[in-house]
Amino acid sequence: MIVQVWRRATEAAIGPVVVAAADAAIVDAIVRAGGRAVATRPDHPSGSDRIFEAVQTLDPRADHDVVVNVQGDLPLLDPKAIRAVLAPLAEPACDIATLAAALEPGEIESRSVVKLWADFRGKTIARALAFSRGATPPPAGGTPYHHIGLYAYRRAALARFVALPPSASEQRENLEQLRALDAGMRIDAALVDAVPFGVDTPADLERARALMRTRPGPARQ
Repeated sequence: MIVQVWRRATEAAIGPVVVAAADAAIVDAIVRAGGRAVATRPDHPSGSDRIFEAVQTLDPRADHDVVVNVQGDLPLLDPKAIRAVLAPLAEPACDIATLAAALEPGEIESRSVVKLWADFRGKTIARALAFSRGATPPPAGGTPYHHIGLYAYRRAALARFVALPPSASEQRENLEQLRALDAGMRIDAALVDAVPFGVDTPADLERARALMRTRPGPARQ
């Protein structure tokens, strides 16, 4: 699965792709497939901390000013979605960019679906006003969308974020992006057409395999 995610990221063609992992088997799988991987410490509390260690190792001179964090459980991720997450960073005030999609029926009540509250007003990019697992509108207002946990960080914003202590709302909701909002950092979201299929269970894995067998193009590799 990690090789498929690496391929989708490579197909996005936005820059060098490196897999950061604490598991030697993941590193070996990527290397055997012809990709780049870096071993990281096993005790990182989040993916953001892991990619920060990796980028410090791989790019100590900070030649790259944007880092995109793609989770390893999205083998069917559309490369266009990876490219889309860069668009909000065209706004200089944006520290972190992410993705959102329309909620499906019933998702607003599901705590397993993270909601991003924003006001797109017919546009494809908007500032994230709040994130929550619940359905109660935040004081900031906005409309709820399905949040997709794919992020593009400015290099300086990533360094600042991982240095921050967890905030109270982050711990209450178990959503690390709230740490950034609580610290006054700006997160903007790009609106995309669909939520990528993620693999969380053995049943999800079988479904992903079935979908990949029926889809044309690179995802069938």
